[in-house]
Amino acid sequence: MIAQLRGLRRLLAVLVCLGRGAYRLRRHAARWTPDEHAHAVQAWAADMLRALGVQWHTEGQPARGPVLCVANHIAWLDILVLHAVRHSRFVAKSEVHHWPLIGFMAQGAGTLFIERSSRRDAMRVVHDMAQSLAAGDAVTIFPEGTTGLGDTVLPFHANLLQAAIVTDTPVQPLLIQYADLQGQRAQHVRYVGDDTLVASVWRVMCAPRTTARVHWAMPQRSDGRDRRAWAQDLRQSLLSLMR
Repeated sequence: MIAQLRGLRRLLAVLVCLGRGAYRLRRHAARWTPDEHAHAVQAWAADMLRALGVQWHTEGQPARGPVLCVANHIAWLDILVLHAVRHSRFVAKSEVHHWPLIGFMAQGAGTLFIERSSRRDAMRVVHDMAQSLAAGDAVTIFPEGTTGLGDTVLPFHANLLQAAIVTDTPVQPLLIQYADLQGQRAQHVRYVGDDTLVASVWRVMCAPRTTARVHWAMPQRSDGRDRRAWAQDLRQSLLSLMR
């Protein structure tokens, strides 16, 4: 009963935060400078995490200037955590674009949507990523291509790394981990297999506390590596950060 009451209280806070964020986007986003837009998205993500009962900590420093960030992927929560730490443009599956309200917020945050099953669409997204990086943006991808349990890093898909190669942009690996109240791996955050988004969100809302940790590795350039070799090295960088 206590968990359900906690969940209902947080649900109300989340709905208020979503509504406030959507209102600000509709009323003010057109007049924001890029820096104001980034600050607004970062502040909204931090408010959402607080409403969900999620604390976050970082180790290392995000690179300044244009950078392609590659992260492991555990759940929908990853995007909020990374936005709160540093605003960037995410590459997300096209289905997210059609989620009620969340799709609108994702679009407002500058998300690039990709049709994963389409090779041609992947080429389009690489082009869009390259333009964003050339313009000085930070872009974040989840090269595992799916969510995992957080106990390892799945093999990387290399296609989207081409955007960093053609623009000679550094890539920064980062590892996300979640802990529960006892400091153990947070099983309630999972979003894999038959889990639904609603069930995953509700488990997080009902949990006593969730702690997210973001570990930033050192940025690196391709240094002549092709995207497949680079993808393997980047994955190893994340595996070396795991505890």
